[in-house]
Amino acid sequence: MIKNPYIFKLKRTIIWFTLFYASGGLINAQNNFIELSSLITNRTNGSPNIIIILADDLGYNDVGFNGCKDIPTPNIDKIASQGVMFTNAYVSYAVCGPSRAGLITGRYQDRFGFGRNPLFAPNDPKMGLPLEEETLAEALKKANYKSIALGKWHLGAHETLRPLKRGFDDFYGFLSGGHQYFPKNWTLANEYEVKEQYDAYKTKLLRNNERVEENEYLTDALSRETVNYIEKYKDEPIFMYLAYNAPHGPLQATEKYLNRFPYIKDEKRKTYAAMVSALDDGVGSVLDKLEELGLTENTIICFLSDNGGPEKVNASDNGILRGGKGDVFEGGIHVPFAMKWPREIPAGVVYNAPIISLDIFATAVANTSTPIPTKNAIDGVDLIPYITGKSKNNPHNYFFWRKFDTNDYAARNDVGNKIVVQKEKNMLFDLRNDISEKNNLIDKNPETFKQVQNAYDIWKSHMIDPIFMGLGQDSEYDQSNPDRFTKN
Repeated sequence: MIKNPYIFKLKRTIIWFTLFYASGGLINAQNNFIELSSLITNRTNGSPNIIIILADDLGYNDVGFNGCKDIPTPNIDKIASQGVMFTNAYVSYAVCGPSRAGLITGRYQDRFGFGRNPLFAPNDPKMGLPLEEETLAEALKKANYKSIALGKWHLGAHETLRPLKRGFDDFYGFLSGGHQYFPKNWTLANEYEVKEQYDAYKTKLLRNNERVEENEYLTDALSRETVNYIEKYKDEPIFMYLAYNAPHGPLQATEKYLNRFPYIKDEKRKTYAAMVSALDDGVGSVLDKLEELGLTENTIICFLSDNGGPEKVNASDNGILRGGKGDVFEGGIHVPFAMKWPREIPAGVVYNAPIISLDIFATAVANTSTPIPTKNAIDGVDLIPYITGKSKNNPHNYFFWRKFDTNDYAARNDVGNKIVVQKEKNMLFDLRNDISEKNNLIDKNPETFKQVQNAYDIWKSHMIDPIFMGLGQDSEYDQSNPDRFTKN
């Protein structure tokens, strides 16, 4: 394994001498060496590799860089210590599907009607990310990237909505919103053996469009495939969307990982910890592979969770944040987020201004060597100038969150004034002094509430209603779609 640039240079020198003797002459060897050096220079100075590592239902306080004490996450923590840790990082929705739709398009998902968690409906071309939306993979194709999606998709099960039709060159994973972790439980051959929503957790995995037999624990299998794809495409710019299922339920872990936590007596928390530890091992294998191939310097890695932890469901811990998954309070939308890119971002940065997952798309397309015009206007911004201090402004003035079916919503400005409207109760919090959202200040500062409310109203006027039924309408959808799981 290459641990430092000197060994990498030695390896390059050995290749040079091999080329020299194989070519039978100095001139050919010199030409080959020039070509090799050019390739290495292009991979170092050209378009960066982009790797998004997305955890599922991870609690804010369940990584070391946010202060976790009982679950070591040394590899995830490396991303923060070798790059930037964001203390005010958000996702655009408090549950899985819409949050992912926002991340992969760089746009608020309410702009295109993805305001609900989609149902598993393999016959419905409308149940998922609209084809009018451009994914990050589709955008990066304009700069000749190879794109790989791994793990949880949850953006549509219909054949027209799957990863290979949305800009990805390879896919290894599953289409549903969750999955069983042990291969022995993957008893359904394909999506048409599913009889109800959560049966989809038991389908065999897909490699591209083919169902495959798998023997490894799900998290380990996804990590293995990620490393293999990095090796396969090491000579080209890579975009990897590594969407782990962990630590989303069901709570399942192998003895290998469970045995690391004899000191955790609560069985639910122990299994959750084991699942997070498996994920952290996977992150370590990715980091090691990049180092081995000399790709670390010019690879952007983003690590985050898709939403806050559902503490009662999976024993996650959101720390001092109020609420959890599904809430527009901080516990549902304020997530662990770290990023590194050694070529551009110095190590050990702590960035306090609010940022959002939508910024990943914008950062990616803004930093390729080939300019990328996007199909649609995006809501994110390139974070690099802000992280490096070239821009002294805050990246955003406002963020917004809407739960259409309950009419709950929230908005915050860049200085920490946040409104929450829930069941006709109006709330105002000062996140600078009250991150736990304990003190409702609306009676003291009605004008501040009105100011943030007005910004929300303007934003809402540009959004649309959901275009498909969601998990809350499962029974209703079944009644209107009796052939939901019947192969056409």
